[in-house]
Amino acid sequence: MDPFAALELPPAATADEIAAAYRRLAKRWHPDHGGGAAAAARMAEINVAYDVLRSRAWQRREPATEAVQRVAAKRGVAGAWLAEPLRRALGRELLVALEPEEDVALVTPAATWASPRTLLAVTDRRLLWLLDDAPTHRVRSLRYAAVAEVRHRLRRPRRRVAVLRVRTTHGREHAFSELRPATAAAIAGHVAGARIAALGAGR
Repeated sequence: MDPFAALELPPAATADEIAAAYRRLAKRWHPDHGGGAAAAARMAEINVAYDVLRSRAWQRREPATEAVQRVAAKRGVAGAWLAEPLRRALGRELLVALEPEEDVALVTPAATWASPRTLLAVTDRRLLWLLDDAPTHRVRSLRYAAVAEVRHRLRRPRRRVAVLRVRTTHGREHAFSELRPATAAAIAGHVAGARIAALGAGR
């Protein structure tokens, strides 16, 4: 999916134009305004496109470290199987952490207790996240087979942002906050479905 096309924008659109297009399309396609399953599917596409473009803007502020550039140079084009907008949204460090042919469903900015600036990627195999201000071990991951429970809730008082909580089979809990409610719900649904599939496949 081309996120610019999904938001009906040219590729050179500014951050303000992207936000305005998202608001305009969300008002038009929100399922609460009618339209049934078609409106829900279109709204999901709009949400994913907006998250990808927000993640790409987040990455523009972050220069790749020299060590990451050296590793990437040895491996060739990192994430070559992914679409260009998705590669830009992930940034060099997360791209280098991907396994061969690992598909990425969603990328979004978030916050964790360890870093208020975190970039979260949802792949077909695991959750993968980058802690922006960690001096070492900046990229972390959690395979779906190691997930015991995933849940999300709206944060009070205004309920405009959500928190995603993931509990591992070893009892550890990871919390990702500052997510848009639709994004948190989409991630929780993806992780729950992938967890069941991973347990069924025995990986």
